[in-house]
Amino acid sequence: MNTVTIGAKGISVSLDLAVGHIAAMDIEADGRVLKPLHRAPWVGAPRETLPANLPEGTVRLSGDFLCSPFSASDVEAAPLHGWPANSEWDVVEKGAIAGGWRAVFRLRRKVMGAAVDKVFTLRDDHPFLYQEHVFSGGSGAISVAHHPMTVMQGGGRLAFSPKRVAVTPPTPLEPDPARGRFMLAYPARAADLTQFPLAAGGTTDLTDYRMEDRREDFVTLVEADHGGPGWTAIARRAEKDLVLVLKNPAELPVTMLWFSNGGRDYAPWSGRHLGVLGIEDGRSAIGHAASLGDNWLKHEGMATAFALAEGRSVSFRHVIGAVPSAEAEAPAEIEAVADRLRVLAPNGAVKEAPFDSGFLRIGRSAPA
Repeated sequence: MNTVTIGAKGISVSLDLAVGHIAAMDIEADGRVLKPLHRAPWVGAPRETLPANLPEGTVRLSGDFLCSPFSASDVEAAPLHGWPANSEWDVVEKGAIAGGWRAVFRLRRKVMGAAVDKVFTLRDDHPFLYQEHVFSGGSGAISVAHHPMTVMQGGGRLAFSPKRVAVTPPTPLEPDPARGRFMLAYPARAADLTQFPLAAGGTTDLTDYRMEDRREDFVTLVEADHGGPGWTAIARRAEKDLVLVLKNPAELPVTMLWFSNGGRDYAPWSGRHLGVLGIEDGRSAIGHAASLGDNWLKHEGMATAFALAEGRSVSFRHVIGAVPSAEAEAPAEIEAVADRLRVLAPNGAVKEAPFDSGFLRIGRSAPA
């Protein structure tokens, strides 16, 4: 596998250059190594053992990657989630910076005529990967999303920055019971994440990831107006850590959750993709054409694409990390203050981690 690894004190990240997926992320803390990101169980299997029509991004499904567009590439021909998730990247720069390490990668292909750069920054003793993607030139408009995936052996509890509403699409990911299963109602919406409608009637708590719930489900969370960073926190029970994903809501106004817990029976999933949660922060509807057209998110006041133009660049930033946590509960609040990220537990306890609080550009408007 053609991977490149960068590291700073206490953290290392490896990128699979064949598809632009993060192949590994290791964080040293309290004498342990935290591994917040998932890697599909079939990665590395002989290609002939996998379905011939599988996109390369699914063949090598790992960690986090850029979706551009998110879901169907039905404006410009490309595989699921676009060329950034399915084709080769080159190393443009890689080297030490003051107190850390930085690398720049460039997609070999263009997206809507735009050059695409991926920038990784690691800082000594910061348990976070700071990412930026930059689109230069091009024409039309492009939807985007990150696709970080974590995995739990014993389930976990989820918490979020304030959300306005949670919404499922018109149809589930796996509507055919011969191929898979789902739990949530489609379509449905709820303002209370702990009371989301079920297909079988009643409600479920989206903040409780239970291993006994075998299903594939997808739900979009719309950010509320709160003035701070958007965040998702996953308290993983067996792993005894807290996985953290942060964004600027002005850039990425929705968080799409993918619950993948043994809900697909066909290859390569084969019921073995267990305990996975995708935390897909984006500026997108489902599919490129839907993102450019009239869609329900636009009616909620949310942008679903970035405009591209020659002589212009657009960028968005994202943060993924993890800290040790013996608590089974997710935090009540997360705050970025000065050079720290403050995690407030429901019982009032406070934990802090080094954090570049200016990185996400909170308070600055995003380009259209």
